[in-house]
Amino acid sequence: MSDGQRAVGAAAVRDGREDIEQAISELAERLPEALAPVARLAYNYRWSWLPGGAELFESIDHERFELSLQNPVRLLREASSRALRRAAADDQLLARAAELESLVRADLDRPSASAVDPKRPVAFFCAEYGIHVSLPVYSGGLGALAGDLLKEASDRALPMVAVGLMYRKGYFRQRIDASGWQHEYWIDTDPQLLPAARVTAEDGSPVTVVVPIYDTEVLAYVWRVDVGRVPLYLLDTDISRNGPVERWITGRLYESDPATRLAQYVLLGIGGVRALRAVGVEPGLIHLNEGHAALAPLALSEADDDDAGLGRARSRTVFTTHTPVPAGNDCYPSERVDHAIARLTAELGRPTGDVIAIGRTNPEDPGEPFGVTQAALRLSRAANGVSRRHGEVSRQMWSGLWPGRTADEVPIGHVTNGVHVPTWIGGPMRELLDRHLGPEWAAEAADPETWVAIDEIPDEELWAARVRQRGELVEFVRARSVHDRLVRGDLREYVGAAARGFDDQVLTIGFARRVATYKRLELLMRDSEATLALLGGERPVQVVLAGKAHPRDEEAKHALQRMFGLKTSSVVGQRVVYLDDYDLATAAVLVRGCDVWMNLPRPPLEASGTSGMKSAFNGGLQLSVLDGWWAEAYDGTNGWALPGELEEDRDVQDQRDAALLRGLLAGEVVPAFYERDDRGLPTAWIAKMRASLRTLGPQFCATRMLAEYLDGPYGNGRA
Repeated sequence: MSDGQRAVGAAAVRDGREDIEQAISELAERLPEALAPVARLAYNYRWSWLPGGAELFESIDHERFELSLQNPVRLLREASSRALRRAAADDQLLARAAELESLVRADLDRPSASAVDPKRPVAFFCAEYGIHVSLPVYSGGLGALAGDLLKEASDRALPMVAVGLMYRKGYFRQRIDASGWQHEYWIDTDPQLLPAARVTAEDGSPVTVVVPIYDTEVLAYVWRVDVGRVPLYLLDTDISRNGPVERWITGRLYESDPATRLAQYVLLGIGGVRALRAVGVEPGLIHLNEGHAALAPLALSEADDDDAGLGRARSRTVFTTHTPVPAGNDCYPSERVDHAIARLTAELGRPTGDVIAIGRTNPEDPGEPFGVTQAALRLSRAANGVSRRHGEVSRQMWSGLWPGRTADEVPIGHVTNGVHVPTWIGGPMRELLDRHLGPEWAAEAADPETWVAIDEIPDEELWAARVRQRGELVEFVRARSVHDRLVRGDLREYVGAAARGFDDQVLTIGFARRVATYKRLELLMRDSEATLALLGGERPVQVVLAGKAHPRDEEAKHALQRMFGLKTSSVVGQRVVYLDDYDLATAAVLVRGCDVWMNLPRPPLEASGTSGMKSAFNGGLQLSVLDGWWAEAYDGTNGWALPGELEEDRDVQDQRDAALLRGLLAGEVVPAFYERDDRGLPTAWIAKMRASLRTLGPQFCATRMLAEYLDGPYGNGRA
């Protein structure tokens, strides 16, 4: 084994399962014996998408569960002895725990029927994972998509492992002040308090991988997190044997410092493959989810320092690009990349210049920077965008890598994203579909026949589920709005306005996503008089907003602040709420409760837009620009659409789209919601709900997405 391949402390290969069991045993020792099944459940996130999973932990100590970010391990470590004794004496709680553990065990013990060899699984590489709010190694849509794919792989018993980084401070937390200006702060994460275990060798020493980065050898521990059947391995450089700069590599997700970001990408790609080998995994295929891990094929081929070896690694690599925005594709000056990887490439036996050239659109141009997306495209056998339109945009965007070919001939396909239905569907809607589509409908969600029975659901039941989920959202908003406004230092009258004004019988619109200028949040407030009339009319509308601007995106921060300029109007205080610090838990409440999910990107800059898919499974209707997923989803009956054409004059386009948006809301959306039949039901609205569920259900579930990966990039190498 070469220096580059060694794993310090790896006296014998173990994959971390024993360490998970040891962590469970240590946790169970501090609990009453009757709660041992709860300890076992806490160390596998499979509970998080089982009906009743979260409720089980909430019933032990609701307040402590929320304070711990719904982290079951912290809950069980920090709950009072009194709370634990009370739980251990609760026969109903114990029966639920036994039932859930039985379901999880049966799921984990299922044999795999996949064509993928369990001894050579798919290895999924991503810079972030949105598994659950209690594991803060995600920022937004990319992470949520990665989490959904891992959960779907578990449900399908697909042999898969995943690799990422254990960020000790995660992504930034957000606080909005009374003027609407965003402030950022970070919170430390102690991995020992997560549902995770540090992987050790048989002699008890930590498994440690070594990667030369810049002028030193960086050491990283490996943590294991179980996501159902899928182990997620997270690399952690916060080790005393590293220097302070090296320890910071896994400090923050999407760290603003370019040198640290580049170090993270080297660690993820090279260290990720070495970590897999250290735990005894030799992947049959690696899937690069974005370009951050673009160097992974170099590590895959490090036993072969010739071009044939790199070709073999390329034949085992597929790549998904998620970014049609040029600024979102990281590029670095050649000098910085040379400094970062010179020791590594010497270890691998490859000229540094050759590696840097792989990441240039024109390899012969020494002045061109190194791009991680270009490198990933060149080092993979198959590449895809995440919607049909994004595939088209990507072929045009990266056509320079294939000179002499037209954009249509560029080998980038598409696999449209999908969402993990059990994670995102609300309780009332799940109960409704269980009754009418059958108890196994979620497992068969990709089959259009599954959704035919939607048309047989009585109007009253479909609307009742929608009303219940809106009511849960309104209850949440009333409490959160008071808290967020108090923290901002708002005037007392404004603090309580939404708690008094938000109404569970009022049309509720959601707009929650990363705050970026191309997302065009300001279209909602472009005509303030029209907005105020819409909010306070006889048929009122209420709006829930949320999202974070990147810490260095001053333009987006100012756009957010401008929106707060309308807060002096009493109707805005009552009918518009901005929820601070948007996270997975808040997202779930919003997509389940909003009647309309709004997305207003400047086309063609939306790659996919999975939040709308989550809303659709909950009976929400879409009002979106024809970009990303909606360009292939909208059929005229299942929601509302704004044009997807790009105008050269952005201000003209924004004026046009703002006017069209106001017209749709006033002329179609609001009437459809409020016009009722003699039963008090909005029949036109319910018809659109049916059309949405019937047409979007089979198309935009993660079941369909994973099947397309298996049939395409994973199988024949074509998307």
